[in-house]
Amino acid sequence: MMSPRLQPRAKWSLKTILILALAGLSVSALAAGDPAAGQAQAAACGACHGQDGATGLDPSYPNLAGQNERYLTSQLEMIRDGGRSIPLMAGQLNGKTDQNLADLAAYYASLPGKVNQSQGDDSTLAMGEQIYRGGIIAKGVAACTSCHSPSGNGNVAAGYPDIGGQPNAYTIAQLTAYREGERQTDEAYGGMMRGVAAGLTDKEIAAIAEYVQGLH
Repeated sequence: MMSPRLQPRAKWSLKTILILALAGLSVSALAAGDPAAGQAQAAACGACHGQDGATGLDPSYPNLAGQNERYLTSQLEMIRDGGRSIPLMAGQLNGKTDQNLADLAAYYASLPGKVNQSQGDDSTLAMGEQIYRGGIIAKGVAACTSCHSPSGNGNVAAGYPDIGGQPNAYTIAQLTAYREGERQTDEAYGGMMRGVAAGLTDKEIAAIAEYVQGLH
């Protein structure tokens, strides 16, 4: 059997992505969260992600504030159940019910997202913008805007995350993990993120991450 990294990935056309986006609308509904109940549970999360959900202890930690509630809920469930391996999160969600996780997600989704700034040079940002908005046709890499919107706000109904303003170190780590097959949390969408990331070099990933950091 081929390893996840070596398995061939499909070319993701805009039509394919739109079909998958619509399919995402029919995924089983997640529990509705209560922001107030989530706030009561969030104190421990603040130790790493900041009490505002957007001031991480380390630049590789994601901003949670303002994130898509549906996406956050699904990721928290995957982390708790072992579908997404994050060593630093090991044990943090043990004993949490689906409702607990939905409440946490609702709380962080209710917070204002962080506005960040890109730090890259002009050529890096130009490359990142080109890939984000237009993809790389020659390599079958779809434009990020297809799912994450021109502003990086994602798609709430389909559960596509808000990636605008995320720390570049976090985005680099996630795109690299998708490319290498180490992160496989896109199964519900046909492995779409792995398919896109498979066509990206380290330099292209870094450029996208730098550009995304300044989106809002």
